[in-house]
Amino acid sequence: MWNLSTSEQLEKEAGVAVQAQEPRLSGRGEEALSWGRYPRVKHTRIIPIYWRSAVPDLENIGQPVLPHAYGRSYGDSCLNENGVLLDVSHLNRFISFDEESGLLCCEAGVSLAEILAVMVPRGWFLPVSPGTKFVSVGGAIANDIHGKNHHAGGTFGCHVVRLKLLRSDGQRVVCSPTENPELFQATIGGLGLTGLILWAEFKLKRIANPYIDVEHIRFASLEEFFALSAESDQDFEYTVSWVDLLVGGEALCRGIFTRGNHNTSSEPARKQLKRRLPLAVPFNLPQFVLNKLTVKGFNELYYHKQLAKRVQTITSYDPFFYPLDSIHEWNRLYGKRGFLQYQCVVPFVGGREAMRELLGHIRRSGAGSFLTVLKEFGEIASPGMLSFPRPGLTLALDFAYAGQKTLRLLEELDAIVRHYGGAVYPAKDARMSAESFQQFYPRWQEFAQYIDPHFSSSFWRRVSAKSS
Repeated sequence: MWNLSTSEQLEKEAGVAVQAQEPRLSGRGEEALSWGRYPRVKHTRIIPIYWRSAVPDLENIGQPVLPHAYGRSYGDSCLNENGVLLDVSHLNRFISFDEESGLLCCEAGVSLAEILAVMVPRGWFLPVSPGTKFVSVGGAIANDIHGKNHHAGGTFGCHVVRLKLLRSDGQRVVCSPTENPELFQATIGGLGLTGLILWAEFKLKRIANPYIDVEHIRFASLEEFFALSAESDQDFEYTVSWVDLLVGGEALCRGIFTRGNHNTSSEPARKQLKRRLPLAVPFNLPQFVLNKLTVKGFNELYYHKQLAKRVQTITSYDPFFYPLDSIHEWNRLYGKRGFLQYQCVVPFVGGREAMRELLGHIRRSGAGSFLTVLKEFGEIASPGMLSFPRPGLTLALDFAYAGQKTLRLLEELDAIVRHYGGAVYPAKDARMSAESFQQFYPRWQEFAQYIDPHFSSSFWRRVSAKSS
């Protein structure tokens, strides 16, 4: 078990490694944004939290509060219009690590990037990772993040052993599957509304080296995707596919299916990982740059960049899990008005029909997306009351915000998802109706009992409103 002085040294290692990749995102002022940069809202204050032992009296702040770290949620679940944000990005200390079991305890503001910088060289990896490493541990819990290995590892919340929650009345409550289990279940996927997570314990997974054995397979139709997914889940820990849905015809889509496992050889462990110089988008692109023609051209090039049907390779974990992290401020590609990401899941029963209907509707609308991702969620249940992943097919897309046209399209997609008994991901939402949310998450009223009375968010006020 590490002692405190060891942890302090590791924090320095993590800080140096991550600073070279992306600056910390704290201190943004009252216009703190989500990653989609829509909507833009004002906050009355942003209060930085530096020490677990010195948190302001939350009960007497006067406005509703919400924890906020790096702002990588796409919608308004990390925003609190006319309220107060608690900047927890400074709670970034390692507390302990058991080198036998892989149990890590750290403060809630530690980023996944910092964990990777320290742990990968020591032979450990995250149990679950989203598409960016620049998220906090608290955010990973609050949004119960998922990744390419959901069918094999479930959500991040499945690997959380304990956490400490500060409530606005001053109580510091340890939560686990056996200690305060209902509050634990509400906090996993609870969107930061049950209190301030101070620290968390969760299990890492052992790896032999930092490399992934990867296979990329081109597919020419939705049916071929289904076949590849069925054959891959048994033997591959990580699966995901990039999809081009602008091809038209009976095929509905084409794409590149990617599957991979951690490399188990001792040989690559001796290789020095190459550090890539990050790119950056220095300014907001003009709105006209992203249109159906440019998206179609990009998709054509991306699909045909792989000449062979199947390509096998070994790559380091960074480009495999986090390709977009190598482009700082990539959200500026969508212009000053920002963008909306839409991610839904539909159950396996009726899922193929639902996916055909969703893809067809998007294509007919003329809306294009560079980043269209399709994969299957597995059967591993999350402990969270409001967790998004459930067995079925999940689709994620980015849409440049074009006003009411975009909002209408997403509402039409919601209607399809509702019809098939699916759900939309709160961490990536900025506009779903209360009616939709309450159908997607039937336990929402049970969850509401565990919300701290002094915590709120723009998202929660919108989706918990009474349906007319």
